[in-house]
Amino acid sequence: MKLAELTAYAEKKYHIREQFKWADYPGFSVLAEPQSGKWAALLMRRRDPESGRIIEACDMKYSGERPQNAAPWLCAPFRMHRENWIGIRMELCHDPDTVFRLLDSAMQTVSSQGFTIVLDSSRPADNAWQDTPLPAGRRPVQNLRKAVPARIREMRRLYRYGSGGFQERCRNFYVQAKFMEDYTDAAPWDGTLKQYFTTYQELTPEQLRGYFTWRTEVRRGNWQWISTSLAYLYLYELLNGIGTASPGESLRKMKEFETCWLDSGIGDTGMRRNLHRWMLEYAVLNGLAPEQVKEYVDPGMLKMDEALAVLHHPQQYTDPEVFEALCILAGGRTASSPVLQKDPGTGVHLFAEVWRRASGAYRRDGKSLFTLCFGEKRPRRWHALENAVYDRTQAPDPVDCELNESRNYRYRNGAWYEHSYLKLYFDRKLLEGLLQESDRRFRLYLKTGHPLKQKSGNAWAEPYIEEVIEADRKAVLEASRPKIHIDFTDLERIRRDAEQTRDSLLTEEEMMPVEEVPVLQELTVPLDDFQQSILRKILKGEDVSGLIKEAHGLPEIIADGLNEALMEEIGDTAVECDGQTIVLVEDYRDDVMRILGGYTDE
Repeated sequence: MKLAELTAYAEKKYHIREQFKWADYPGFSVLAEPQSGKWAALLMRRRDPESGRIIEACDMKYSGERPQNAAPWLCAPFRMHRENWIGIRMELCHDPDTVFRLLDSAMQTVSSQGFTIVLDSSRPADNAWQDTPLPAGRRPVQNLRKAVPARIREMRRLYRYGSGGFQERCRNFYVQAKFMEDYTDAAPWDGTLKQYFTTYQELTPEQLRGYFTWRTEVRRGNWQWISTSLAYLYLYELLNGIGTASPGESLRKMKEFETCWLDSGIGDTGMRRNLHRWMLEYAVLNGLAPEQVKEYVDPGMLKMDEALAVLHHPQQYTDPEVFEALCILAGGRTASSPVLQKDPGTGVHLFAEVWRRASGAYRRDGKSLFTLCFGEKRPRRWHALENAVYDRTQAPDPVDCELNESRNYRYRNGAWYEHSYLKLYFDRKLLEGLLQESDRRFRLYLKTGHPLKQKSGNAWAEPYIEEVIEADRKAVLEASRPKIHIDFTDLERIRRDAEQTRDSLLTEEEMMPVEEVPVLQELTVPLDDFQQSILRKILKGEDVSGLIKEAHGLPEIIADGLNEALMEEIGDTAVECDGQTIVLVEDYRDDVMRILGGYTDE
């Protein structure tokens, strides 16, 4: 006997569906009395690691004494180790009628309805279960049907039981959803539900009516709170084209859901992430044009794709576009460099030009810098809407989608493939090394910020950086030269022009008399006692959370104060904070030690 036969019987006679209550244990479910919520049976499925078969069992509520010598499929309960429960080995059972009568008994027990069960009157008395009278109840099971609208009862009867696979559940959901497409209700339910891959069949009548009441209001433009697991039902309907006339309308309603429900603070980040993924996948599956698909793609993914395209062909893009792409793919630390603070235009040009020169000339193992940093565009199997309740039999004929230069979707030999640059093959350290060495040398060249330490691993980038600096130096020199028209009849003017050119190339210190050159004074960093204590502990690798707690401070605020105090001396962010922990930027360890006169507390 299969558990599917038992659940089909429960649905047909009592209008209840098994409830999957534990996301971490998808093989476990319960059959519960709708009004009281009490469990009548615990259903269990597990995969045999040796044979790979699914083994099914059941614990059933039972009001009589546990039998000592009964059928081989009856045993002690597997999980419900308490009185009035028995176990059933489903694979050994070939007597469905007896199991159905056991469920009848369990349902009467949890609903306090009187009942007498006879398991097998033909067996000898010492090898059979005895007739067991159960206490009379106050509410007959048949009365439960009165609170369930006929449309919902009819919808439940549409469910077709089979192997119990996920795609079978998706197909059943679509059939039931089409049947309930125009249904309205007015019976709110404000309870909470925690369930994955929610479908109608797993819900109680109260939950179903509550969902359809909420959907009725949503379609009128009245967005109200409902449990997130039930809100997912609405998205599943849209993905299956329920309540919409076209894929475009489904996508617009998904976007409306994000604006009116998620943006209002309801739901969670996981739901928004799923929604962005589903909108992209649904748009591609339904053959929308790339420009239409982009309207529903996660903006962060598009920015990443665009940044890759810019760095792949940097000669075709402006300095700001190349610099922004570098910051997106390497992190935003470069954007806070003192090089940018002194002269943003020059700094952006220098960093962009370094990438242009290095990506065009650097090779290792026959690969370009771009390929070394980001790999090549690779195909991988693309399983669209695999984490949603979606009936794949309704999917239209596939159409390839060239979303952008960095990403496309193609259907080949009965399967979808996504071609894109995979983060798994990104080498951010190589890109970061290029930018770190560039930052170090540009600070020296422009005489700004605090000098950074040279890292031996970045030596490969030196030639390209020097080329950029030399080219910029020549451009600056050329721009500073006055345009002189030589007139040999006016030697005095020629002499003045030469002096003017000479003076323009001298620094302020070179033009100043020796006795007037200022002497650099040692800078005093305004660190209070608390900040010094924090820095000393960080230098020694000690935990500073205790000090922060005593001061009733916030790590992020304290880190900002330290960086502000050290900025004039170091010229860069000296400490970083992830919201909980403050850590030192290792490039500036010696500088902080020098400022503190050593890192001991002595």
